[in-house]
Amino acid sequence: MKGGDVTDAGRVGIIGAGQLGRMLALAGYPLGLQFAMLDPNSAACGGQVAPLTVAAFDDQEALAALARQVDLVTFEFENVPVAALEFLADRVEVFPRPAVLETAQDRLREKECFAQLGIPTPAYRAVGSEGELQAAAAKLGLPAVLKTRRLGYDGKGQLVLRRESDLAAAWQVLGGAELILESFVSFAREVSQVAVRGRDGAMVFYPLAENTHRDGILHLSLARAGDPLQTLAEDYTRRIMEHFSYVGVMAFEFFQTEAGLVANEIAPRVHNSGHWTIEGAETSQFANHLRAILGWPLGSTELVGQAAMLNFIGELPATADLLQYPGLHLHAYGKSAAPGRKVGHATLRLPAGVDLPAALRRLTDALEMR
Repeated sequence: MKGGDVTDAGRVGIIGAGQLGRMLALAGYPLGLQFAMLDPNSAACGGQVAPLTVAAFDDQEALAALARQVDLVTFEFENVPVAALEFLADRVEVFPRPAVLETAQDRLREKECFAQLGIPTPAYRAVGSEGELQAAAAKLGLPAVLKTRRLGYDGKGQLVLRRESDLAAAWQVLGGAELILESFVSFAREVSQVAVRGRDGAMVFYPLAENTHRDGILHLSLARAGDPLQTLAEDYTRRIMEHFSYVGVMAFEFFQTEAGLVANEIAPRVHNSGHWTIEGAETSQFANHLRAILGWPLGSTELVGQAAMLNFIGELPATADLLQYPGLHLHAYGKSAAPGRKVGHATLRLPAGVDLPAALRRLTDALEMR
């Protein structure tokens, strides 16, 4: 089957069985699809809605067994070993292709890719020793952000360096891994562009989402039509997707600065900042990801009114407290409560013309008072 072909495949394998895998399956069942997941965690919440193979991501016997069960494979977690996806790709089609994951997993390679494609980035330097950290800090200036090149997410694996005395302590914490030092970006907003590219190269873009983080974890996303930076975000995202002949959903996170958009990172998968699309768009990011990888026509990304997504971290509020709010749609992930864990989200969808930011503030203020 060639890259632009349409498939009537009905069985999709998902590497990773967290909430993203769960939501992919829930979006796919109305389309007549079936799912099988692989995850090392026997309690992974995706296992509540689809058959789950409990195995390490690099367990070749388990991967081969999964490939025999399905028609194609996707992934919901960007820290899957690239070698595991390449092993699968010798047996079954894998989308997105492993090459994009190989770049996205390494912050240095990712920044170099952005620069190659003419996408602005913070100034950066690779760091492999404490001496190189000192030299990079002197070159870039402080404040700066020291990050592991691999395996960091939700604020993990990074430290803000504000003064020279911070360098030695930061090296003690992160110095066991390959690192990158990035200039600190003074920004007005953090925004993300969620986009979809099909096998035939067709692309559609969701409205730009404005994101707010707490402790490095996404707190809320607000999506409204007509953002003045939409066209620029689409341009940068298109460059990446075409460069990799990408298939599926991708999220591109940016900082808005006085000079425009500065790239933060890509996520080659469905993304937390696109959860609002389940109720807030004509076609959700999850349904569109499945359409893309199957070679089916992509769905409309038009807003249905206006929408915002609120993450629940650690524990869920009482269901009755949430359902009293008009326009609120609750998604509980079936996870146990734990500090820092994403256990659910709510989409607040309201008609156009209603003051959505004000309604969102009332909601968040009320929840934080309880």
